[in-house]
Amino acid sequence: MSATPENTQSADPVFMLQRCYLKDLSLEQPNSPQILLEQQQPNVDVQMSVEAQPVVEGLFEITVAATITARMQDRVLFLVEGKQAGIFELRNIPQEHADMLLGIACPQTVYPYLRANLADAITRAGFPPVHLAEINFQAMYEQQQAQQQAANDAPSIITPDRLN
Repeated sequence: MSATPENTQSADPVFMLQRCYLKDLSLEQPNSPQILLEQQQPNVDVQMSVEAQPVVEGLFEITVAATITARMQDRVLFLVEGKQAGIFELRNIPQEHADMLLGIACPQTVYPYLRANLADAITRAGFPPVHLAEINFQAMYEQQQAQQQAANDAPSIITPDRLN
């Protein structure tokens, strides 16, 4: 059988962003307008997460989520929650490489959009911008892999009911 362009293309690895979109965004100012008159610097807490879900064969949705909470003493100045997602096509890629693409390259692609959308929402709400730092998704991925490996290597506890 000769190699036709159709046969060779079907075996070529494919990694492509199909679409990037803002999946969810909310902003709350529970103590406005009184807290807006205060001059002190707020404490800012940022929580991040990454999720990967298969959509259909060869397509995956990667969601990078962030929650930013700014507080002045015990009162919330603002709370912003956002989720930026991307649909990525991955075909003909070995599983170990696909896992790395989904855990590192995909979030790296989506994160700048999330960062811009959150900064825009915060400034449009009348607050000084919060600049989210760059994230080393490779280090995050490697840490998650190490935690999973440690959990798999942990000795299981044998209880009397499991002996029978």
